[in-house]
Amino acid sequence: MSSASAPPRLPALDALRAGGAAAVVAVHVGFATGFTGSSSWGAMVARLDVGVAIFFVLSGFLLFRPFAYAMAHGARRPSAGRYLWRRALRILPAYWLTVAVCLLVLPGNAGVPWSEWVRYATFTQFYGRGHLHDALGHTWSLTVEAAFYLLLPVLAVLAVGRSWRPRRTIAVLCAGGALITGGWLAAMAAGGLDMGLHTTWFPAFAAWFGGGMVLATMHVAAEAGRSSRLTAEAGRSSRQTAEAGRPFWLIEVARAPLTCWALAAGLFVIAATPLTGPRGLDEPTPGQFATRMVLFLAISVMVVLPVAFAGPGPVGAALTTPLARWLGLVSYGLFLWHPFVLVLLRPVMGAPTFAGLIRTYVLTMAGALALATLSWYGLEQPVQMLGRRRAPAQFSAAAEDSTDAGPVEVLPVISSGATPAEAPSDVSDGAAVESAEARPRPGGSVPSQSAANAASPAS
Repeated sequence: MSSASAPPRLPALDALRAGGAAAVVAVHVGFATGFTGSSSWGAMVARLDVGVAIFFVLSGFLLFRPFAYAMAHGARRPSAGRYLWRRALRILPAYWLTVAVCLLVLPGNAGVPWSEWVRYATFTQFYGRGHLHDALGHTWSLTVEAAFYLLLPVLAVLAVGRSWRPRRTIAVLCAGGALITGGWLAAMAAGGLDMGLHTTWFPAFAAWFGGGMVLATMHVAAEAGRSSRLTAEAGRSSRQTAEAGRPFWLIEVARAPLTCWALAAGLFVIAATPLTGPRGLDEPTPGQFATRMVLFLAISVMVVLPVAFAGPGPVGAALTTPLARWLGLVSYGLFLWHPFVLVLLRPVMGAPTFAGLIRTYVLTMAGALALATLSWYGLEQPVQMLGRRRAPAQFSAAAEDSTDAGPVEVLPVISSGATPAEAPSDVSDGAAVESAEARPRPGGSVPSQSAANAASPAS
């Protein structure tokens, strides 16, 4: 496969993962301390679970982008086998370690049968009731991510087809996301699905992943339209070239990041009202759940858009500092380990005040970042390096699928006329996020949004 099949990486998006993870920590600290239920500001803290929507949109954008990029440049699609192998290397080691530690160390998980180990190891724990364990409730979102990972190669073929037509791909993605999630919500409203269980399954979030895939299609189309050299090499027709240039209006929107983020903030304030349901784990109505889904999708798009489409400038510089990039690297570990740290901190939690919230948040972040750092440098990075060197033979000759999660030094300039330097693209680290119950459970658990409630689908 030609190098054109590997899209330039967008390192500024790493900071969004870190920011999303930090927001999710705040949600869980708010629930664990009781702040979300005792303060008028608690609703704002509770709705920081919008971080899950941001993660899912990022997953759709980053993982679908190589498929769209390859088709736009006349190259072979990324190898499904290699793509799945790298997804496994990125997600499984740290996840399995976290599950093992939580099940073995936490007193509330004493006596868990081996069948539960199998469920968690295979991401099937939330396809039935009664499988929520201390500090592991947040893994519901990983079951959603895992389903998306497995479906993506097929979805990419269905969405892109045999020729590069961005408008057609966008129409297919919008229609598909609306039909899947809309149909799922309609089934909930009709009583055909359980609001306490099926709100944590992939179809409920298909529109969020689809939103990221739509952004990826527009991003590739805009880049292809700018690059006359690649257009000439691909031999595309004038119709295709003209169509590829249509998303340029998004670049203009992305050049006003403060406007985008102000709109996202306004929508967030609306999302923090009773329109989106209760703050805690009481089940929302289907209408409240649907309202939250729509608002969180719009917020996520407005947050991601300026970072994904903007060229060099203050935004890119701020989001690609060494600290921001390091936080992006360990953000997956931060997501995995912070509920475990919250369990350990429960004996020293104070009153549900703002001061208590901040104190617990700082301690949780410090502890989780320490564990995430150990996980990244001691396990995740070595396993990824070893796994890539010893990839199965049928994958070794396959083209890169551009889903490496390692650091790079390239910041592509999509708004310039020059062709960006080629480099491995980034991926979402799968850090979908969890939610937590309004009140701590006996035994020191830090339950998160689980199949029993889904008070927030995005946590």
